[in-house]
Amino acid sequence: MCEGQIASVYCAYEVTPMKTSNHNQFVADRLREAASLLEQQGANRFRVAAYRKASETIGSLEQDITLMVQADGFRGLMALRGIGPQMARAIGEMLRTGRWMQLERLRGTLDPEWLFSQVPGIGPKLARSVVDELHIDTLEALEVAVHDGRLDKLPGFGARRVAMVRTALSELLGQRHSHASHEEPAVDVLLDVDREYREQAAANKLRHIAPRRFNPLNEAWLPVLHTERGHWQFTALFSNTALAHQLGRTQDWVVIYFQTDSHPEGQRTIVTETRGRLKGKRVVRGRERECGEEQPLLWPQSSNVA
Repeated sequence: MCEGQIASVYCAYEVTPMKTSNHNQFVADRLREAASLLEQQGANRFRVAAYRKASETIGSLEQDITLMVQADGFRGLMALRGIGPQMARAIGEMLRTGRWMQLERLRGTLDPEWLFSQVPGIGPKLARSVVDELHIDTLEALEVAVHDGRLDKLPGFGARRVAMVRTALSELLGQRHSHASHEEPAVDVLLDVDREYREQAAANKLRHIAPRRFNPLNEAWLPVLHTERGHWQFTALFSNTALAHQLGRTQDWVVIYFQTDSHPEGQRTIVTETRGRLKGKRVVRGRERECGEEQPLLWPQSSNVA
């Protein structure tokens, strides 16, 4: 029996065989690559070390990790040296799908429109609408949008389609609990990360990556920040969506990803409001009401940048 909210994430999921005979090496190589990219992009050295340690652990296993997970699930992964809930989720994603969205983001190769179009009930046209209107690019963020009602407000998403997407995401993510109870960083914390990112980007103090999308010359133009606030880990980048380019907002819209060792990754987009009583202010999309309140600055600027 699985116990607790975290354990329920991988209580009874099935691993889809990947097109490789060496699953351990497949996972270990990607964890090692993530560590190298995080190091190059100025992430906290303890975070870098954690990915390297996990890579060494998986690479040294004598048993095929796929068989281990099929037999022991989340608990089996958590029993391994250096594998906490966050790392276990990453490994589970790689084994189920053969891909790891966090690594693709670090590489600059993440394509959210393709990702969403693979979800039953969402085709290419609706996938682009999800990315442009909801400012999200992960399956976890899409599931949050399903549960908080944002998805059913988009044209083309009726009750039946939303129900289909909800079921598909539940199966894809292997989760059987509502995201409604998931904790997020406070608005003032998100806005402070946004401030730090834009200040460091303007001062040219951040590493840059070359995103694959909307970048025909393969230029390394997109600055990336990895930082922490308390137990939260953050990654911030300017939005690289089609709509951001069309509206000239690629230097204004900031996508912030956040997670802890015990919380799955979430994301929010910070923009400069263009209308209403918050016009001209930085707001967190989806949490505008909270942004209307005076937000105390709780966190000093992090020194954990490139």
